Amino acid sequence: MRPRNVWQAMSAPGFLLSAWPWRAAAYLLTGASAGAVTLVGLVVVVTVGGALSVVVVGLPLLVLTALAGLPVARMERLRLRLADRAPAPDRPRRQPTAYGPWPWLTTRLREPASWRDLGHALLFATVLWPLDALVVTAALALPLATLATPLLMATVGDGEEAKVLKQWTVTTWPTAFGAAVLGLLMLVLGAYALGLAAGARAALARVLLGTPRDAALDARVVELTRSRVRLVDAFEAERRRIERDLHDGAQQRLVALTMTLGLARLDAPPGPLADQLAKAHGEAGRALEELRELIHGIHPKVLADHGLAAAVEDAADRSAVPVDVSLELPGRLPRAVEAAAYFVVCEALANVAKHSGADRAEVTGGHRDGRLRLEIRDNGRGGAEDRARVGAAEPGAGAGADADPDPDPGADVDAEARAGSGLTGLADRVSVLDGRISLSSPPGGPTLLRVEIPCEWTTEPFA
Repeated sequence: MRPRNVWQAMSAPGFLLSAWPWRAAAYLLTGASAGAVTLVGLVVVVTVGGALSVVVVGLPLLVLTALAGLPVARMERLRLRLADRAPAPDRPRRQPTAYGPWPWLTTRLREPASWRDLGHALLFATVLWPLDALVVTAALALPLATLATPLLMATVGDGEEAKVLKQWTVTTWPTAFGAAVLGLLMLVLGAYALGLAAGARAALARVLLGTPRDAALDARVVELTRSRVRLVDAFEAERRRIERDLHDGAQQRLVALTMTLGLARLDAPPGPLADQLAKAHGEAGRALEELRELIHGIHPKVLADHGLAAAVEDAADRSAVPVDVSLELPGRLPRAVEAAAYFVVCEALANVAKHSGADRAEVTGGHRDGRLRLEIRDNGRGGAEDRARVGAAEPGAGAGADADPDPDPGADVDAEARAGSGLTGLADRVSVLDGRISLSSPPGGPTLLRVEIPCEWTTEPFA
C-alpha cells in the first residue's frame, strides 16, 4: 500500500530508499525559511499598522494583524502536502452578506477562524521555525559534514588534515574514513529523526489550522438539519402535487364515467345489458369513493385551505369513535408542521378505533412558547406501550402495518405488532421536524399521547 504520510512511510520497509526522508527534510527546511519570512512580515505589519494607527486610532493595526494569519495558513496547508498526501481542509468560513471589500473584511474579523490563523502565524514566526531549523541542522547538516571528512581532507587539507565540524582535527586517512562511516550512520539516524519531526510538525499544523472536531460536527449537524428540512418540504410539495393531479384529473374522469354509465343505464331496456350497466355504474361509484378517500388521505383539501384545526375537526367527524376537539390555533403554522401534526392525529385516532376498545377520545392542544403541543387521549383498555414494544421487535413491522382492523386485538399478536409499528411511525414522523412524542398507556387505560413540534407562525401563502 502506498504510504499516505511520513508516519506510514517510517513504519514500512524501504523508508531510507524512498523519497520520504527528503520530503520530510524539504518540509522542515521550507518551514524554517518560511517562518523567518513570516517573522519579518509580521514585524513590517506591526510597524506599518502602528504608524497608521497614530492617525486612525489603532484600527489599521487591528485589521492588518488580524488578517496576517490568512496567507500564512494558506501557505502552511500547501506545505503540508510534503509530509502528508491528504489535503488539509480549510475551516468552514462564513460568507459575507454582501459583495465588496468591507463586508468581506468585517466577516473575516468576526469569525474565530481568522484569529486562530493569527495565533498559528505568531507561533510559527516565533517558536516553530527555529525548531525546524534546529532539527534540519542536527539531523541533516551535521551528518553530511561528517560524511564529507575524506573529501575535505583531500581538497581543503591537501591530504594532511581536516576539521570535522570545526571541533576536532583529523590527520590520518583511516580516521577520515572512520568519520565518514560515522557520518553515514548519523545520516541514517537523522533520516528517521527528520521523519519524526516532520510528522509531529504536520500533526501540530493540522490541529492549529484544521477544523476543530466539535466545530466540524456542529457544521455537519447544521447541514444535515437543513437538508432534512429541504427533504420534508419537497416531500410535502410532492404530496400536494399528487393530490391536485388526482383531484383535477382522475377524479373528474371517474365522475364523467359514472354520469355516462348512469345515463346509459336509464336509456337501456330491461334485460342483461341493463344489469351489466347497473353493475358497472356501481363499480364506478365505489371506485370514485375510494379515489376520494385516497385523495383525502394524501393531502386533504381542508388542511391546505383552512389549517390544522379545521382538518382535525374533519378527522374527528370521520372517526369511528366519538372525538372531542379543543385546539387553540389562532393562525397558520408551517405546512410541513401542519401536515405532520394532522397525520399523527389521524394515525392516533385510527389506533384508538382499532386497538383500544375506547368509546370516547379527545384531542386538545395549542401553540405555546414556540412549540405546537397536542394531546390525544382515550378511555380504552391501555397497553399501547406493550404493543409498541411488540411492534418494535417484530421483524417485518412497518409504519403502515396497522391498516387492517382486527376482530380480536387482545388475542392476535399480529394485531399488537401492527399497533406498535403504527406508534413507531408516529415517532418517526415527528422526529423529522425535531419534535418529540411521549406515550402513557398503562394496562387498563387510559392512554395519553403527547406530541411537541417546535415551530413558529407563518405568513407564507398556502396555495
